[in-house]
Amino acid sequence: MMGLGNHWTHCGSNDFGIKYNMENGGPAPEGITNKIYEYTTTIKEYLIAPDLPNVDISTVGVSNFTGPEGPFDVEVFDSASDYIKLMKSIFDFESIRKLLSSPKFTFCYDALHGVAGAYAKRIFVDELGAQESSLLNCVPKEDFGGGHPDPNLTYAKELVARMGLGKSEPQGEPPEFGAAADGDADRNMILGKRFFVTPSDSVAIIAANAVQAIPYFSAGLKGVARSMPTSAALDVVAKHLNLKFFEVPTGWKFFGNLMDAGLCSVCGEESFGTGSDHIREKDGIWAVLAWLSILAYKNKDNQDKLVTVEDIVRQHWATYGRHYYTRYDYENVDAGAAKELMAHLVKLQSSLSEVNKIVKGASSDVSNVVHGDEFEYKDSVDGSVSSHQGIRYLFEDGSRLIFRLSGTGSEGATIRLYIEQYEKDPSKIGRLSHEALAPLVAAALKLSKMEEFTGRSAPTVIT
Repeated sequence: MMGLGNHWTHCGSNDFGIKYNMENGGPAPEGITNKIYEYTTTIKEYLIAPDLPNVDISTVGVSNFTGPEGPFDVEVFDSASDYIKLMKSIFDFESIRKLLSSPKFTFCYDALHGVAGAYAKRIFVDELGAQESSLLNCVPKEDFGGGHPDPNLTYAKELVARMGLGKSEPQGEPPEFGAAADGDADRNMILGKRFFVTPSDSVAIIAANAVQAIPYFSAGLKGVARSMPTSAALDVVAKHLNLKFFEVPTGWKFFGNLMDAGLCSVCGEESFGTGSDHIREKDGIWAVLAWLSILAYKNKDNQDKLVTVEDIVRQHWATYGRHYYTRYDYENVDAGAAKELMAHLVKLQSSLSEVNKIVKGASSDVSNVVHGDEFEYKDSVDGSVSSHQGIRYLFEDGSRLIFRLSGTGSEGATIRLYIEQYEKDPSKIGRLSHEALAPLVAAALKLSKMEEFTGRSAPTVIT
């Protein structure tokens, strides 16, 4: 079995490809995709069938046809019905329905004109009783309505404004909960009233509350995992709850191996991807239902004041500490200059004393760097090794600087800089993120000689 689909909702306008999924429903591992590539180099011709009959894909059922090679069937099925059935086996829809019916709770969901819109009305309105007016941009469009279907604070502008996080005050009172999806519905953004939940915090909070709030996990979590650049918030939860923990390279296929081996129940990436072992892909609507389940659980015995998204996040910080986190993307950088910058960072790792001299010269408010490496992952399931997955500088207080390079094509490379500071002091967990991270940002830019190598005085995007 295999699944094929185009995959370009958050790529450049000239990027297009086939996404190949295996029989477990997850992305094909490198061993398979490398073999496929080898075969593509031997192709000498391909055939086209110009007279295939039209299939009515709007009607569920099986159509029978006959071709040169004999008879064949085309089956049209209702994926939304199958998905809703699965979600009902995972979550307590009745408790979520009760939450959405409360006059204290308001809800908003933005599909950004992607495929999530086909599921949103059926789940949130028809099944859970939300008002149809709570849905934004839920009519799927080929061009995503002219927008960019990336669920973040930059591109989900209408939702961000409605939630009170825009540059100007919203027209009405912001909803208590908001969420957005990307074009193919696998990524998500979670918002509270005037409050942004980082993807790294989101997966950690889901893991911390899953057993109590989500029936599917009532027997316990098998383990948790995150991608290497994602903040270590999940690590702290795993240690506190005595759970197996895995740090993997960027790419959902690494989570799939762990899930197939029964080692991981909940996982996530800083790039707005969250999921569990109910499937082998990230699942944006699942993440929204997980958050609604947590909110329903926290409010089940609360008759007075609503326990909000912000309340849940701040209580999590008070319990586990806060991981201040940001990502700087430098896009379309000259590929040669980008490679030189990365080589410079690798060379620096041979002398941590020199690294600390540079870091302290940028800001005396950061702790000492105690380790530097290029992240390498050995898969505990199949033994495969993934090297050169990012340059890491680890600090004594748990802070991290990570540099990753992606894309070295004709339009240039992208340098991604991830900056994380761990704060356990309860009196310091309420600071503005950019203020808390300012010393580490200064250290990262000086250490990498970012402007010197790239000619950029500022990143293209800050997340």
